[in-house]
Amino acid sequence: MQKLFVLIAGCCLVGVAAFGQANDGIRTYPSNWWVGMKHSTIQVIVRGEGVGKAKGVRVNYPGVTVADWRPAHNSHYLFLHLRIGAAARPGTVHIIMDGAGTVDFPLAARRSGNGTAYAQGITSADFIYLLMPDRWSNGDPSNDRVPGLRDQSLNRDSIFLRHGGDFQGILNHLDYLQQLGVTALWMTPVLENDMPDRTEHGYAFTDHYTIEPRLGGAEGYRRLSDALHARGMKLIQDAVYNHVGLYHWLVQDPPDTNWLHNWPTYTQTNYRSETVMDPYASAADHKLLVDGWFTQQMPDLNQDNPDLAAFLIQHAIWCVESFGVDGWRIDTYPYNSLPFMNRCNAALLEEYPKLTMFGECWSPDVAQQAYFARNSFDAAFKSNLPGVLDFQCLFNGIAAAVGDSSAQGGGVNRLTQTLGSDFLYQNPAANVIFLDNHDMTRWFSRMHEEVAAQKMGIEWLLTARGIPQLYYGTEVLMAGVDNPDGWVRLDFPGGWPGDKKNAFTGEALTEDEKSIQDVVKKLGQYRLHSSALHSGRMMQYVPKGSLYVYFRYDARQTVLCAMNTGNLPVKVDFSRFSERTKGFSQGVDVLTDQRYPLAQTAALPGRTMWVLELQ
Repeated sequence: MQKLFVLIAGCCLVGVAAFGQANDGIRTYPSNWWVGMKHSTIQVIVRGEGVGKAKGVRVNYPGVTVADWRPAHNSHYLFLHLRIGAAARPGTVHIIMDGAGTVDFPLAARRSGNGTAYAQGITSADFIYLLMPDRWSNGDPSNDRVPGLRDQSLNRDSIFLRHGGDFQGILNHLDYLQQLGVTALWMTPVLENDMPDRTEHGYAFTDHYTIEPRLGGAEGYRRLSDALHARGMKLIQDAVYNHVGLYHWLVQDPPDTNWLHNWPTYTQTNYRSETVMDPYASAADHKLLVDGWFTQQMPDLNQDNPDLAAFLIQHAIWCVESFGVDGWRIDTYPYNSLPFMNRCNAALLEEYPKLTMFGECWSPDVAQQAYFARNSFDAAFKSNLPGVLDFQCLFNGIAAAVGDSSAQGGGVNRLTQTLGSDFLYQNPAANVIFLDNHDMTRWFSRMHEEVAAQKMGIEWLLTARGIPQLYYGTEVLMAGVDNPDGWVRLDFPGGWPGDKKNAFTGEALTEDEKSIQDVVKKLGQYRLHSSALHSGRMMQYVPKGSLYVYFRYDARQTVLCAMNTGNLPVKVDFSRFSERTKGFSQGVDVLTDQRYPLAQTAALPGRTMWVLELQ
C-alpha cells in the first residue's frame, strides 16, 4: 500500500500509520441507511483488510441491488453503489464480497415528522445559544477520560486541555436555556476527535460516523436531541466539509492519493476569501485559499473528488436523519469548493425542504459576504446557501456603533450603512447576527468591560433583523481575548461541582452579572411571543449624532428601538418618527415597564438603549 506523507510539525515529513491502527474490523460508510429516502442510490465505502481484492460483490435482499462496484487504489477499500428500491423494507442487508468476506449493512425506518418534529429549520423567530460542550457543564464524570483515545488530558487549570463537559451536562440545564428564551442549541462539532492534543474544540475530528465518546457518544447525542424537541427547541449541528483532523482515517489511510490536497511541504491557506470573487485575483492565490491546509493539524479535503463529495453529502444526510438535526452551521465556508457546496446544500434541501443552513463567511465587506449566500446580484457563480454568519453586522455594525461613545456618533452611521447594504441578500433575515463566538474576543472584553455596552449589545442582538446567536457566558459578562483563543473558551460558571460561582442558580454572581443575565431573560422571554421581532419588517432612521432609532413592526405589533451610544443624554423627539408612530400614544419599556408618551420629548441617557412596545 502506498503511504501518504503529511507534515506533522516544523519541516519534517513523517510517514503516517498504516491501516489497522485506526480500525481492526470491516466497516461501512455510511454505517447504515433508510428505506423511503429520496437519496435512494447510495455510495457505500467498505473498509477493511483486503476488501479491495474482492472478486465480486452481491446482495440478496428484496428491493436492494448492487448498481456497480469497484476496488479502490488502496486495497483496504471497496466502493459500491446500492440501489434501495421503493419495495425495500427495514432489515439487514448482507454485502457479500467474494473472496473478502461479508459485512452487514442495516436499513432502518425513517424518522417521522420531517419538517415538523425535526429538520424544522432555523428562522428569525429563533434565538440560538452557542456553547462548547467540553466547557459548559460536566454531567457525567465517567466519560471524562475514555481508554484508547490519544488525548487523556483532564485539567481545568489549562485552557488547552479537556475539562470534561458533555451532553449530560447540557441535558441537566435545559431549563436554564429556556429561561433565557433560547429556542435553538448550536454546539461546536460533536464528532469523534481522536487527536493527541487540543481536542476540546472539536474541529479536527477523526471519524465522521462516530460521535465523540467523551461527550456521551451517539446515545447521548440522541437523548439531547430528543429532549430539545420535547421542549419545542431545535438542534443545530456544526458541519465541517473543508478539513479533518490529522489522525482521521482518511488521512492516515486514504483510499487514493487524491482525497486530500497534498503539497510537497506544508502549505497553509492564505485565508483570503476575496480571491473567490475578485475578477483580478490570480489563480495561484485562489488555489492557496481553497487547497491550502487550515492548520498543520487539519488537512484539506479535495471535494472535487466525486467519491469524497458523495461521502460528505451522505454524511450530512445521515446526521440529520440519525439525530434529528434542525439546522446546519457550515464551518469555513469560503475555503470549500463552492460548486460542491451548492450540490451538498441542494441534496440536503431535497431530502429536508425546511432545513436551513448558514455559513461561516468571515469576509472583508458586505458585498463579498453576500457573494456566499443567496444574493441579488449578477455573478458567474450563484450560491444557494440560505444565510451567513453576519460578521459585517458585527464588525462594521454594532461593534462600531457601541464602540464609539462620541457625541458625533460616527459608529452608529456605520451600523446603518452596513444594514443599508441588505439589498444584496435575497433574504437578510436568514443571516445569523452575533456579538462574539469561540474564535474571537468576547464582547465584554471588546467593549473594555463596560456593563452599559454589554447591555446595549444584547438589546440590539435581540431586536435587530436576522437570527440572534448568543455565545455562552455573554449573559454573565464572561471576558476573554482571542490570543490565545483558549481565553475565550473558559468554563461556564456552575457547570462543575464545587464551582464557587454558579450562573445557573445565581450563586455568587455580582450585581452586574445578574443585571445582564436579567436583561437576556426578560428580552429573550419577550422575544418568544413578539411577532414584530420574529418576522416583522425593519425601518431605520438616519442617526442624529449618537442617537440611532429603528423600528420592528408588522400588522399586529410595533417595537421602537432607540440607542444612544454617546456619553451624554440626548432628546428623543418622537414626532420625527410619525411614519411609524402614527396611531400610537405611548411606548412601554419592555425591560422596565416605564411609559413614554409619544406626544412629548423624552431624554435618553447616555450609553443606554430603549426597547419600547408601542400602544
